[in-house]
Amino acid sequence: MDLSRAHLVGAMLAGAKLKGVNLSGALLTKADLPSADLSLANLREADLSGANLIAANLSEAYLSRANLRQAYLFGANLYKAELVSANLTGAELIRANLTGAELRGANLTAADLRGARLGKADLPGADLTSVAWNEQTVWPDVLVDRIRKNSRRGRSQGEFVFTGDGRERPPVLPV
Repeated sequence: MDLSRAHLVGAMLAGAKLKGVNLSGALLTKADLPSADLSLANLREADLSGANLIAANLSEAYLSRANLRQAYLFGANLYKAELVSANLTGAELIRANLTGAELRGANLTAADLRGARLGKADLPGADLTSVAWNEQTVWPDVLVDRIRKNSRRGRSQGEFVFTGDGRERPPVLPV
């Protein structure tokens, strides 16, 4: 189904079955999509700012350059999702599954990653400034020490905030 560039601002789509649908460039600002199946969907350059995607299935979805600013992704499944250069500023990703997600160049400034699973996620160039996390957050192995070393205690019990330079730089590989 082709819904590219569709105007769906504030749409009520709870539990919608949108697997593999083309929503590239669609306006889904403040759309209500809890428990929606958006797996394999094309959401490149879509505007999902402030959208309710609680427990939504976005596994293997294409979200490059999508705007997810202040989106609610509590418990969402973003397994192997493509989020290259996506804007996730202030997004609530509490207990979200981002295992194997491509987050190169993504902006995660002030995102809430408490309990999120980011194992094997690809984060070079991602902006992690002021990201909130806790002991249940699973980071890629290459970042664990850096995140812990450059974080301070947050406002809530057991919460931490990353205070490093924010940018995850790609490792220098030997020639």
